[in-house]
Amino acid sequence: MILLGSTGSIGVNALKIAEQFHLSVDTLVAGRNISLLNEQIKRHNPKRVVVMREADRGSVDHSNVTSGEEAILHAIEESSSQHVVNALVGFAGFRPTLKALECGKKIALANKESLVVGGAFVDTSSIVPIDSEHFGLWYLNQGERQIDRMVVTASGGAFRDWPLKKLSTATLEDALKHPNWSMGQKITIDSASMVNKLFELLEARWLFGEGEYDALIETKSLIHALIDYADGSTTAHFAYADMRLPIAYALMGKVDKPIVDRIDLTRIGGLEFRAIEQERYPVWEIKNDLLKNPAKGVIVNAANEAAIERFIAGEIGFLDISSSILRAYNSFHTVPESVEAIFAMDEQVRSFVRGL
Repeated sequence: MILLGSTGSIGVNALKIAEQFHLSVDTLVAGRNISLLNEQIKRHNPKRVVVMREADRGSVDHSNVTSGEEAILHAIEESSSQHVVNALVGFAGFRPTLKALECGKKIALANKESLVVGGAFVDTSSIVPIDSEHFGLWYLNQGERQIDRMVVTASGGAFRDWPLKKLSTATLEDALKHPNWSMGQKITIDSASMVNKLFELLEARWLFGEGEYDALIETKSLIHALIDYADGSTTAHFAYADMRLPIAYALMGKVDKPIVDRIDLTRIGGLEFRAIEQERYPVWEIKNDLLKNPAKGVIVNAANEAAIERFIAGEIGFLDISSSILRAYNSFHTVPESVEAIFAMDEQVRSFVRGL
């Protein structure tokens, strides 16, 4: 495999699957965690390594090390591997997705932004999703029954139990206190604002086609997806939150060995479901309109990334992330009609949010 984002949680779990099932690792692409990258190199012996920063090249224990976005694209093109695991964070994952498709490779996709910003220009027939929610929808959608609605679940993020009046005082440290698990900085903030779930609904719409999509909060994160059928019945995908399960299916097609422990419902005792309320998660205001106009995803993503940068820098408050997204969404009315236009609009929206 070509593994983009090897030192993040998805990348680490992809390498666990590679080890368990004796899959070869052709290329590793990593960010700034060079110490972990060097451990991965020693264990998996890739042919080539790419890091994001030129300054880190000399610290990498490998004879074939390059750096930067162009190096990632070249590695995808040069590699004989037909499988790309794209676990890069944010808009940076879009161009590598396009390059992998151009090269005729199969993509195990965790970079939801690739579809959020450019789903109209991405051939989803060559993509297998490895977000647990989309994997759950795919897993349930294997029969011939008519589907009425697809539903993904959310944890509710760091502020699901906060009094609403306290949200205006939320700090970066507060936003990073996820109630169920430890993840990277951006995705944890996205979980707290519910932007992450907004993106997942949009991703599902590109993956599975037009239809009705929704989300709800399931506080224990044991149900990842539900499907409502035309006959009135509903099925749910239960599994412990472990990315090895969707990664294994994406890389091998089918799995006949245990990947995760079964859930003992008698020990769980009960589950709690909550609606996603706009008062707590203001971005939910645009959910329905965005699903009707999916090409506007580039606006939401660019505004979100720019606003998060400002939040981390201490320039704006937590709630200002959502307000920045809503102002950008209501200020940009044209949609990009080419890949080049997506990159141009991305820059325009980021500049707009940085000037708010």
